Amino acid sequence: MKTIEVVAAIIKKGDKIFITKRSYGEFADMWEFPGGKIELGETQEEALIREIKEELELDITNLNYLTTVEYDYPNFHLTMHCFICEICGGTLNLNAHNDAKWVLIEELSSQKWIPADVEVVEKLVAVTK
Repeated sequence: MKTIEVVAAIIKKGDKIFITKRSYGEFADMWEFPGGKIELGETQEEALIREIKEELELDITNLNYLTTVEYDYPNFHLTMHCFICEICGGTLNLNAHNDAKWVLIEELSSQKWIPADVEVVEKLVAVTK
């Protein structure tokens, strides 16, 4: 089975987390943490900074590793490295999503998440209690 390695940003501001809604594919209209594939030669942090700039036109800083999720989808295995971070610049523009919002940490579990992101939500809720 093919493995896809990605990074995801858990963008935090106070007690709120920024989440995005997927605009395409099998999981369209489900919530996810923004991010994407690591390119050859990039560190996880470099990939995440680039992906957030491409997808959201935002600059992020203070990247702190939270967890790595291993998830088996029917056609591939996903390895997703997740970092808590903050916005430090840019102007939000949704280039890869059809919606985005800030939610309180305690509201995360009530969103309709892409399957691999459910484990991230559980971990995030656990570490912020």
